Amino acid sequence: MDEISVKNLEVFCHHGVYKEENVLGQKFLVDIISKVDTREAGKTDELALSVSYGDICRCVKKEMTKQNDKLLERVAERLAECILLQFPQINEVEIEVKKPWAPVLMHMDYASVKIKRSWHKVYIGVGSNLGEREEYMKLAKERVSGLPKTRNFKSAAIIETEPYGYTKQGKFLNTAYYIETLYTPEEFLDKLHQIENEANRKREIHWGPRTLDLDILLYDNLITEDEELTLPHPEMTKRLFVLEPLCMLYPRGIHPLERRRYADILEDLKGKEQ
Repeated sequence: MDEISVKNLEVFCHHGVYKEENVLGQKFLVDIISKVDTREAGKTDELALSVSYGDICRCVKKEMTKQNDKLLERVAERLAECILLQFPQINEVEIEVKKPWAPVLMHMDYASVKIKRSWHKVYIGVGSNLGEREEYMKLAKERVSGLPKTRNFKSAAIIETEPYGYTKQGKFLNTAYYIETLYTPEEFLDKLHQIENEANRKREIHWGPRTLDLDILLYDNLITEDEELTLPHPEMTKRLFVLEPLCMLYPRGIHPLERRRYADILEDLKGKEQ
């Protein structure tokens, strides 16, 4: 991915732990590296196909001067989020906030905090088989698509499926969502749990009936395992009701562990089910 860089942008503002820093203010220097596809802009000479570094600078100055923060970490986080939300062409940004006059009573060029933030691609499995299934599916779509710090929401078609695991229950409505987010996997999972709670989700029987079930299937190509979240979802390649809607959105995607296309995994699973 190409880069648009701004080095040592000077902004006078009021950030710091000490009262004097917040009252008197000081100069900060900011480096911004934005990952942007500049090919079409380079071929056509059209600014609309790229990102104006002047606009980025104005965005940074406005964000840095609108409030006082104690920590450089907080300043950097706000700047990264502001840039990614304001400029849709930017998929990733690296921010370094430098403090040349850090009050440490020793000589130094500057203290700084550097972070890298980006949009993440998430696929979600959705299901409901208890109560007003259609209403719960509608609620899920409205709430997930409306989450802050997200963009480019897409939904597969809704299918009706037989229950899996615990079979003494009603049929499910299932679908899959795609969305891009700035949340970490843990933060995004917490948002999904809040939506499930809004639908009065009860976890009483493993694989049992539920008003609404929202599972993170994929988060980029991240591979992780802990008590709260395992990625990719460990059961997704065994379930037709997951793979069918997922393949509507991502048929040529490749499973990070199995290294096979989801469409091929789906066909194999259909063959075993017959």
